[in-house]
Amino acid sequence: MASSVFLPLLAASLLPTLASTQNADTPTSAPTVQIRNGTYEGLYNPTYNQDLFLGIPYAQPPVGELRFRPPQPLNTTWTGTRNATAYYNECIGYGSDDWYWTDVVSEDCLALSVIRPHGIDSSAKLPVVFWMHGGEFAEGGTRDSRYNLSYIVQQSQEMQSPIIGVTVNYRLSGWGFLYSQEVADEGSANLGLRDQRHALYWLQENIASFGGDPSRLTIWGQSAGANSVGLHLVAYDGQNDGIFRAGIAESGSVPSLAAYMSAEDAQPYYDAVVNATNCTGSSNTLTCLRDVPTDVLSSIFNSSLVAGAGYHPVIDGDFLRASGIVNLQTGQFAKTPLLIGTNFDEGTKYAPHGYNTTDQFVSLVQANGTNYTSALTIASLYPDDPAVGIPGTLQGRPPPSYGYQWKRVAAFLGDLLMHAPRRVTTQWLAHWNVPAYVYHWNVMTLGPLDGAAHGYEVPFSFHNYDGLGDERGNDSVTWPQLSTMMSRMWVSFINHLDPNYSNSE
Repeated sequence: MASSVFLPLLAASLLPTLASTQNADTPTSAPTVQIRNGTYEGLYNPTYNQDLFLGIPYAQPPVGELRFRPPQPLNTTWTGTRNATAYYNECIGYGSDDWYWTDVVSEDCLALSVIRPHGIDSSAKLPVVFWMHGGEFAEGGTRDSRYNLSYIVQQSQEMQSPIIGVTVNYRLSGWGFLYSQEVADEGSANLGLRDQRHALYWLQENIASFGGDPSRLTIWGQSAGANSVGLHLVAYDGQNDGIFRAGIAESGSVPSLAAYMSAEDAQPYYDAVVNATNCTGSSNTLTCLRDVPTDVLSSIFNSSLVAGAGYHPVIDGDFLRASGIVNLQTGQFAKTPLLIGTNFDEGTKYAPHGYNTTDQFVSLVQANGTNYTSALTIASLYPDDPAVGIPGTLQGRPPPSYGYQWKRVAAFLGDLLMHAPRRVTTQWLAHWNVPAYVYHWNVMTLGPLDGAAHGYEVPFSFHNYDGLGDERGNDSVTWPQLSTMMSRMWVSFINHLDPNYSNSE
């Protein structure tokens, strides 16, 4: 049964995206907010008694000469009122998270949305949470119905601990993470992370107008979004200018292997893109790539020419100056409280099928960065015994199509990519006396082949469990009970930097 109390780890001690607007009525006067550039009018949603400000640009569109460049500040003002009543374009991505939005993806996508309790003004000074979606840095966006911030803001309202929620689009795949030495020399690496960072600076300048307190901003993400949280902790060797005061990382951390791609591995994919666009002979290949039509470049990013590219963040010597583990060891990271956790069966998401022998398993271990002798030693820690593999909810061997060794493979990869980095992160935070609250999610929501799989905690942290299909739970705890417990812990952390103040104040 899920615990209702988090224990701090210290050195001294050990979804429609926001809310559906289909039934939203406009009150006598729609909510408005005046930011530095001008005035926006949003929507009132009576279902949650909330104000929605949707699709607000936080940077200039990264198109034309601004393609493959760091986000540029908005340099225009206006008189009158602009609408913030519709979702913005999603950033171009490649994966199932984008299939539903193919008609609303664009290079022009750098926008955020703000959701707040209705009726507050700039004097409210509410804490703010900034959500960064997952999707392996290759897909996803703010329209995803799983990330409905209205639900968790509603929980905060019922707790009398109100918060403001913000969700952001950032550049993905090759658009956001194309890398080469030429890209690094120009200062244009890790653009998706730079987009997130730029949005945080935009909030520092503008969130007070919505009723938020810029000094009480928590960054929050899951999977690639959680890795983003960790990477912002170590960005610029930990110099964060006070743009956030805490982080929540669901299935991601600071030194996660899944968060990086080496410069050596990234360069060939850049070369393949350059060759495919006939930019090889250009004196400046980036200048040439900026002239390639969007649909042509997109088809290349989504083709077999760059299959396996990953397009993850790269240590570029600027935004990321060392590996996360080095930053943790040397204390060069933003020392802000962290709420972090992993799901018991993370590895079922990452385990490939078709491994049937111990020799094949040892080869898999070796392929993940170790020599044969070390691989044998590591393999001995993961015996060929399905009773100790994952998911524990699956009794015996998996179906033949999965491979005889699948539970063993899943256990190893779950530890490598998720559990070990989370442990290392919290150990080093404890070493530097930085508060860290750790959760371990072990609730099966679908079936025994999935177990408590990667991403399955998201509906509960958002208090958005409607899509699960029933209201059963573990140990007689129903989905509503578990979701209320978890989402209110998140609200408590956003308010108090401690998840244990989850009752009404």
